[in-house]
Amino acid sequence: MDQRRSRIVKAPDERHDEIVAAARLMFSRQGVRGTTFQHIADEVGVTRGLVYHYAGSMDQLVTQVLDACVADFADELRSWDAARTPGDIDGAVRTYVDLFRRNLPHRIDGEAHTARPLPRFDDAGLYVRYLDQSVDALLDVLEATTIPAYAARHTIEIHHVRATFAMLLHGIVGVMRTTPDIGDDVLADLVRQTLRLASPPSRGPDRDQPLEGE
Repeated sequence: MDQRRSRIVKAPDERHDEIVAAARLMFSRQGVRGTTFQHIADEVGVTRGLVYHYAGSMDQLVTQVLDACVADFADELRSWDAARTPGDIDGAVRTYVDLFRRNLPHRIDGEAHTARPLPRFDDAGLYVRYLDQSVDALLDVLEATTIPAYAARHTIEIHHVRATFAMLLHGIVGVMRTTPDIGDDVLADLVRQTLRLASPPSRGPDRDQPLEGE
């Protein structure tokens, strides 16, 4: 470790964020189980004791990293909602499927393709925690943005809206895990069918040919 880096005095919030970011990076490189406080301390350039001081425990640090990852996922969904074209249901569904696929690894120990590092979930319990927290956060965003915007232009054809979205999001993850080569077009169809969305103008309500990946 570079001792000169450890002598740099930073504000508590800045140092805390630096430690959480380093933990997130190390978790993405070598998994949560394979990371120790010493690894994180070496990455930041501080003593292990300072990491303990700011993190409290490894469980607390893992929770903070998961919270940061979920917050990033929710922020990306807000950006998606702000960028989508009102009335373009087909385009919104396609880009949503892409966003969802990028932020959720297909396997417990798999890699995602997020803008910022996502931990390698080498523990099934951590994977489930991330998934459940992500779904709850996404539902909160959808209820505040996309769902009322859709309702202003179309009739919502489903009951129990939040529960249906929760079932859909968990279901997409399950399908991607059991059928990792499934096409985005199939996933988009599943979204439309489950939510009973208006059909895109370029295609009829029925199709004779199966989509690639079915």
